[in-house]
Amino acid sequence: MAHIIEKNKAVNLRKKGKSLDEISNILSMPKSTISVWCRNIRMGKKQIERLVQRQKSGSYRGRLHFLEKIRRERLIQTENLRKDGLSEIGGINKRDLFVAGIAFYISEGATSHCNEEVSFTNADPETVLFIKKWFEEVCKILKDRFVVQIRINKLHKDRTKEIENYWSKLLEVPLSQFTKTILIKSVSKKVYPKNSIYYGTVRLRIKQATQLRRKINGWVEGLLKI
Repeated sequence: MAHIIEKNKAVNLRKKGKSLDEISNILSMPKSTISVWCRNIRMGKKQIERLVQRQKSGSYRGRLHFLEKIRRERLIQTENLRKDGLSEIGGINKRDLFVAGIAFYISEGATSHCNEEVSFTNADPETVLFIKKWFEEVCKILKDRFVVQIRINKLHKDRTKEIENYWSKLLEVPLSQFTKTILIKSVSKKVYPKNSIYYGTVRLRIKQATQLRRKINGWVEGLLKI
């Protein structure tokens, strides 16, 4: 992620029909790195013609078309594997939700022996929605017991209200149940692409959850005995 700016530039240059060698020279980056960054870029006819004219070679034209064919085949294979995965998962019953939620909690939930807090921290919206569903349907938590805290990079300080409103709407939790958003000092100046979405990290905590935490401890212990 340290070279996100260079990666975005490389992708844009490739879309304009620049060769890997050209991009490598422009950005002073290894050609092998540029190749990985740009491997999923679809080359249109204009881009291919531009590269062909630069090389003045019929064999080069054939090579570009061959690489485009390989790229398409890779994307098709990726989509087919995704569909296979969805098919293998199938429908999720209550038992599946129960066990999956425990596994999620082991990974991203509060498990320290120093306190008996019940909370879950993650940046992925679908993951946070899943654990909220688990809290509501498995742990029987009512919406007024959720406390939400957001952590964002200080570079996005001017988007604080936008980010808070996003999570409030997504989670269906009023802003009155949010604590003050924490601004994190940037270690590396990570820049997100223009069209990417950054909404920070959310910590979903349950109020008055000591008894629930003790039960979760038992669920975790039981699952890890497998």
